[in-house]
Amino acid sequence: MKSKVQFRLRIYRDDAIAIGPGKIAVLEAVAETGSISAAARLLGMSYRRAWMLIDEMNQSLASPAVNTAAGGSRGGGTALTPVGEEIVKHYRAIENAARLAAAADIRALTRLLAQ
Repeated sequence: MKSKVQFRLRIYRDDAIAIGPGKIAVLEAVAETGSISAAARLLGMSYRRAWMLIDEMNQSLASPAVNTAAGGSRGGGTALTPVGEEIVKHYRAIENAARLAAAADIRALTRLLAQ
């Protein structure tokens, strides 16, 4: 058996999760694919779910994390704004810092797991 450690940081604005692991995954998938629908497929979720995560995040922010262009003869597309890029960068940096800070305790806990 292999163990896995996963941090689940969530930042709330009122009762809504403004920034969290699902929203970060969608942002990264949008950055990779350039499309909400392709990002949703990559993550195994519906387009509606991906769009709702992006919309909820954008509504919580002072500036949007994602810009979309409507489809048509030249096609549409979705891209992260500089704010979206900053969110992903800082979120992943926090995860890494937490992982490093907790490394000794994580090792101690995982040693207690059944082999």
